[in-house]
Formats: sequence, C-alpha cells, structure tokens
Amino acid sequence: MRLHNTYSGKIDEFTPIDGNKVKMYVCGPTVYDYAHLGHARCYITWDVLYRYLKFRGYDVTYCRNVTDVDDKILKKAEKENKTPEEVSQYWYKQFDNSMKALNNLKPDIEPFATKTLGEMISIVKDLIAKGYAYEVNGDVYFRVKKFGGYGKLSGQPIDQLESGARIEVGEQKEDPLDFALWKKDEKFGYNSPWGVGRPGWHIECSAMSRKYLGKTIDIHAGGADLIFPHHENEIAQSECANGCKFVNYWLHNGFVTINKEKMSKSLGNFLTIDDLLKKYDSNTIRFFILTNHYRMPVEFSDEALSSAQAGVKRMLNAKRTEINENLDITQTDEYKQFVEAMDDDLNTSKALAVLFDLTNKANKDDKDAFTILYKLATTLGFTFEKPTLSEEELTDAVKYVSEKLGKDFATMEELIAYRKEAREAKNWDVADKIRIALDEKNIVLKDSKDGTVWELK
Repeated sequence: MRLHNTYSGKIDEFTPIDGNKVKMYVCGPTVYDYAHLGHARCYITWDVLYRYLKFRGYDVTYCRNVTDVDDKILKKAEKENKTPEEVSQYWYKQFDNSMKALNNLKPDIEPFATKTLGEMISIVKDLIAKGYAYEVNGDVYFRVKKFGGYGKLSGQPIDQLESGARIEVGEQKEDPLDFALWKKDEKFGYNSPWGVGRPGWHIECSAMSRKYLGKTIDIHAGGADLIFPHHENEIAQSECANGCKFVNYWLHNGFVTINKEKMSKSLGNFLTIDDLLKKYDSNTIRFFILTNHYRMPVEFSDEALSSAQAGVKRMLNAKRTEINENLDITQTDEYKQFVEAMDDDLNTSKALAVLFDLTNKANKDDKDAFTILYKLATTLGFTFEKPTLSEEELTDAVKYVSEKLGKDFATMEELIAYRKEAREAKNWDVADKIRIALDEKNIVLKDSKDGTVWELK
C-alpha cells in the first residue's frame, strides 16, 4: 500500500511501526457551529482510509479529538450568555449526529481537549525545562528557531516565514515566529503552574495523540489547511518534548471549493451537512466526494451532486442476489482491481469504476457479482438500504403525474387515493395513466389487500 506523505513530498510505501498495528490520528472539530461540506469531505476521506485499512487486515486504532476549548467557543458562550461547556456539548452532539447521518464510523477513541489538560501541562513543563519554551506573565510560548526542523512539513524556509511573522497586540513573544502553548485567561481558564489560563490550540493534539497512541504514530491526517501552522507546530512541540519522531505518514485532503474559493465559515460560503442531507442522501454525498482524488480540490455544484446521485442509484439498483458469505472475494479479478486502485494512494475514482463493472455484471445475472459489489462498496462506506427519494424528488414526481392527468395533487398519498377511486369505479384508463407516469419516474406501485404502497424500481 502506498500513500502520499506530505512530509516527504512523495508517495511512500506504507509500513506500520508495529507489525500490522496502525495508530491513526485525525484532527477533529472545534465544536461551536454546524459541520459543513468541507468537514464532510475531511471525515469521509479518513473514514474510508480507516475502513480500508481494516479491510486489508490491519489492526487500526483511530483517534479523532474534539476541541472543546477555543476562542470561537468562548465568543459564542459570551454572545449567548452560556457557559463554554454548554456551547461545546450542544455542538458536539450536532457534529456527532451529522457524522452518523453520513455513515461515518465512530473513531475508536474520541478525546476531549478539556479532559486532557494534565497531559498538556506536562508537555509544556517539559518544553520549558528543556529550553524550548518560556513563560511571560502567564503566557507560555514555544521558541520556534530552537527547533531545526521547523518548516519542513509545509516546505517553507524559516527566512520566508520570518518575513510574514507579526506580534499581535497583547503578545509578549521573544520572536514573532514563536507560538502560544498556554494563554493567560482569568475568566474562562484552568489552574496551571503559570496561573489561570487555557491551552493553545496546537498543544491539544500533541497531548491527546501522545496520551492515547504513544510518542510516535503511524498516520496523522487532516485537511490541507492544517499543514501550516497547526501540523507544523505539532511536529515542533512533540519532537522537542518527546525526543523522537512524531509521525511517519502525514496525509492531507484537499479543499471543497465554491466558485473556486475554499469553503469555510469565515468566508460565509459554506453549506451545512444537515442542509445538504435534506436534498441528497449520505450515499450521494459520499459518492460525490470519492469521485475525486482525496488530495485534489473538489468544486461543489448542484450539477456535480445530481451526477453523483445518478451514479449511486445506478449502483444501488443493481440486480440483487443473496449475499454468498462463503465466496472468497480475494480470489476474484474485481477484488484485485479494487485493491490495486485503493493501494495506489486511495484512488477511489478507479475503485468506483470497479463497482460499476460489478453493477453491470450483476444486471446480466452474474451470480457472484452482487456479493462482490456489496462487500467492496460497503468498504467505502456505502449503505445498501432500500433506496428512497428525497423530498424534492418526490414532489417532482407528484407534479409530473399531476401534469400528465391535468390534475393538481399535493402528495403521493393523495395521488394513490385518487387512483384507488378510479380503480373502484373501473376507470382503468386513469389508473393506468397514473401507473405509467410514475413508472417513468422509476416509481413502482404495489397493490395488496392492505392497500397500495410505492417504492423505487
């Protein structure tokens, strides 16, 4: 298996530190607002990596943190006259619901920053003792220039970083490049050797990663926007505190863009996952994201989501047979093609092509095709529950039939009731027109003694 390592700048062969055990850390959310499509891209991408590593037989421990102490949380708490805990707990639940709705697996470990303060303080104390950090009036800063490897992850020479560095109002740094490990905060802070304060953002991930996965881990992943300064700073503080390499493989996913601009809350051009799920199901969103290589930017548009929706329907509407649990799919050509694609730096677009090939074979009555399709598609996180229509699609179907009959039906139930009346009056022409029009929208009506129900073809 080969993965693009941001640190080396090339695609490296993946070799875990300890046999088949994989320690994987992903930077999680700062919980103060709804998760958006950019978050969906990040967490679906690493959910797929997690699923695939397990599919390939690795024993994976996946840790994804929750940042529940941060400037944005504190501002929201003040604005809404709530405690930071009330804000973070509420928005964590919303985030967790969004992840479930996207069919993302729960990480093995999901630590909260506020529950790992002891580990953070311990690392900061070690850094001060070793001369890598210093305290000024309750703030603690990291001496960037004392760490010789600074800038290697982002590929930015120290002199270039210096030219853009600034000291903000209230900061008392020795050098503009130095970053905060601990911030004085007498209103919302916690007790520490340097007075009441709270951790800097970067130290949180170093502490949680070390506590739950150890000093050196296999994979650290996140969005490309975290490469600098977040991940660069994590490397500096972790390697200086621990005296060893922090991460072997750094993986980063590309942005989701709208009109060529990165989707973000600060730009106000984001779509929440909840809003998106009102229009498209989780399979469609996942398909849209996996159609593109994870390192490339993805341009959001309704056209792209509609195309993904059609692709998903084609796959999920494959002719189904009973799953053959005795079939050894590892001996099939499709398995080998799927693994070859995924082993090549998670080439999900090629993997999807294998799934479509299996869909075609299933529709041509290949007896094993659906079993292989099901097992490979679920590895990418697709669900094979009975397909349904979105509210918008259902409304469109009812409107279509209304136009065909020159009537105005408000709901599918109303339409079915009208057809029932027509059948009871032996008005077969009207009943057939309704059935045929719905069929054109891929909707099948099924009549029984208990009434009539509709379902997708």
